[in-house]
Amino acid sequence: MSKLGSLGARLHRGEVGYDFVGNRKIWYGISILITITAILGLTVRGLNMGIEFRGGAVFTTPKHMTTSVATAEGYAHDASGHEAIVQKLGDGSLRIQIAGIDTDKSDAIKDKLAKDLSVNSENINADLVGPSWGDQIANKAWQGLAIFMILVVVYLAIAFEWRMAVAALVALIHDITITTGIYALVGFEVTPGTVIGLLTILGYSLYDTVVVFDSLKEQTKDITKQTRWTYSDVANRSINSTLMRSINTTVVALLPVAGLLFIGGGFLGAGVLNDISLSLFVGLAAGAYSSIFIATPLVADLKEREPQMKALKKRVLAKRAQAAAQGEPVEPEAVDGVHDDEREDAAHAVVGPRNQPASRNRGRGRPSGKRR
Repeated sequence: MSKLGSLGARLHRGEVGYDFVGNRKIWYGISILITITAILGLTVRGLNMGIEFRGGAVFTTPKHMTTSVATAEGYAHDASGHEAIVQKLGDGSLRIQIAGIDTDKSDAIKDKLAKDLSVNSENINADLVGPSWGDQIANKAWQGLAIFMILVVVYLAIAFEWRMAVAALVALIHDITITTGIYALVGFEVTPGTVIGLLTILGYSLYDTVVVFDSLKEQTKDITKQTRWTYSDVANRSINSTLMRSINTTVVALLPVAGLLFIGGGFLGAGVLNDISLSLFVGLAAGAYSSIFIATPLVADLKEREPQMKALKKRVLAKRAQAAAQGEPVEPEAVDGVHDDEREDAAHAVVGPRNQPASRNRGRGRPSGKRR
């Protein structure tokens, strides 16, 4: 077995682990800083909305044009008075996109472009997008996002509990804010493909979060019947047991998206791929981060406000303090260093009753080293 596979198995069994929940204030602080940066980007620079949202015209020239992209951009600016986006297609034709213009002036702009490019105006194809149609597209996008959020909250509240639904909603809003903030900072154009990418990464982020929540729900059955682990301890175990799965699925998903973004959009110059690939790349990374560092720690915070969980935490800490005062091995809050028989006891205590009751004095008087 490879080192990475061995580490994943040890994480799943609880032999090693990192205290994600214990260090949640660090992750909250990092997320707040990233979110503030994204909001500042949205406020200062704003989103570069595409022609589908702002309205305008798209002119396609005949094939095998010798005019460069930079020259065509200058011609389009002179003809319309607006900045233009020009792309050279595979057949040699030019796609000239001018947003924010009055469609009534499209014929005059088309004639001026034809004169500058030395082609017949009848050979230039013009596709017009009115601003009212763009408003409809934007409204539909917001409606789809709102419906998606409502269905997510309702499903999680029924399948798990309302605290997990709230935590998942916060994580989704976190992912959307970061992704849109990156779009504002980078200046990529927002198109319907971008909206599709956003909805796609929300589904992925939710999947990753539900995997951890399902493990947490299973491990916290009858948790109040034991005094070995607090809710935060079990939440931390759930994150560690699914950590390698989250990392592997994220890496596998990011590799083809990175190919679209950096190779297709960068080296090959297929700019239309940037619309969806950037939202997928940033959103997938943010979704994996939020499911591990935001959603589950937030559930632990909300859950431990309950009177039952407060009482449980008090009993667990009192037991550990008593064991420390008597010079006995203290039950760890994290999973590091837990012996196999101790881990088995804890698992049965958390998941359900043991088939055979264990002695309360089990392990007392034994050395803290490896048990035989």
